Amino acid sequence: MRAWRGMRRAASSAFSSGNGAVPGGRPRRRAWETSLSPLERVRRLLPPEEAASVGRCAAAPQEMRTDGPQEMMEAAGPEAAGARPSPFRAGELALAEMWRKHNTTVKLMCRLAAGAVLASSGGLLPHRHIIGQLPGQLLRTSAGRQLLLRRPSLEEYVLLMPRGPTIAYPKDISAMLMMMDIHPGDTVLESGSGSGAMSLFLSRAVGPKGHVISYEIRDDHHNLAKKNYNHWRAAWKIGHMEEWPDNVEFILKDISTAAADMKSVTLDAVVLDMLNPQSALPVVHPRLKQGGVCAVYLANITQVIDLLDRIRTCKIPFLCERIIEVTHRNWLVLPAKIKNCKSSQAVEMQENSEEPPQKEYEEIHTQDQVVLKEREDYESLSDDAETYCSVPYVARPSYWQDAHSAFLTKLRKIRPLLS
Repeated sequence: MRAWRGMRRAASSAFSSGNGAVPGGRPRRRAWETSLSPLERVRRLLPPEEAASVGRCAAAPQEMRTDGPQEMMEAAGPEAAGARPSPFRAGELALAEMWRKHNTTVKLMCRLAAGAVLASSGGLLPHRHIIGQLPGQLLRTSAGRQLLLRRPSLEEYVLLMPRGPTIAYPKDISAMLMMMDIHPGDTVLESGSGSGAMSLFLSRAVGPKGHVISYEIRDDHHNLAKKNYNHWRAAWKIGHMEEWPDNVEFILKDISTAAADMKSVTLDAVVLDMLNPQSALPVVHPRLKQGGVCAVYLANITQVIDLLDRIRTCKIPFLCERIIEVTHRNWLVLPAKIKNCKSSQAVEMQENSEEPPQKEYEEIHTQDQVVLKEREDYESLSDDAETYCSVPYVARPSYWQDAHSAFLTKLRKIRPLLS
């Protein structure tokens, strides 16, 4: 036994000697030592000169990442300055949003002026209190109601701007833009300027190098579309670093008589929002590039039938690819409320339970068998005691849903086979 213990001591001393080397002579890697990275392994195989250059290249990205946001913004140039938050200024558009009962909101849009006042059902708010504030600021009216102030998006602007005829709604406009596959720099023809909603979205889609030609037969609609378009451009120029492109040409003329005006124009896409779009097809077809898309906005399905029947009888080389109706389903997701209009603080799962229901402060959902009740010691609980998922939520479709707006027809120009 003593001999065996002596052999073990000799083996352990031999293993520990030589800076942790194993009997084979290979150094032993200790537990706190990390393995070499792939880059370090390559550097050890290269000559010293090339290894130094590899190290400098690897260190360069780290030096670049040490710059702060301010230095990166200055290095990017004046174009990146548009991302900085800018306060409201006189002359630009502001959107005030006020919350009401039943999870409804009221939106008011105004053009800021130093001596003007924003009047709403919740009280008055002078414009001088808005000017100088950053978007997203909550302000109180003269009646004590809270208003959320921010800049309107293009979608909100076309819904709140003055309108004569019914506008093409943003949900339909987005689908039509995808139908036509519009890119920056394209030339697009629009027949039916209306109130200018489609013209604004087309202007943004084609960009500064693109061109939008908008025809309108009615003088009042023509003037209103130009006014709304210029109103948006002027407000955009005040609140942003870059200008909105001036790329829309409004023409007061019937599209069916404009064949001579478009002899030298090649169209990438066509949008028809008019009562009888079939009358414009013989005019726009020669000017539309082969394979281009003509998107038609029609309110009734009978208009779609008349359009397709005219294409069939007149043998116009258009292929109807799709006829869609865009529907959105609004949802309501809110904390569950009890009878005293306070957020519930307790959730008790009662599946196959025989306990009698509580008489007060109770709301039972029969589908989920979830009972929401008020704790007796509710007043003793502080707000800090609330934990994640301690308050139940109600998730259901909203009572207010968007109604039908239009049928969207996608026509593609084709070249038929020669007989």
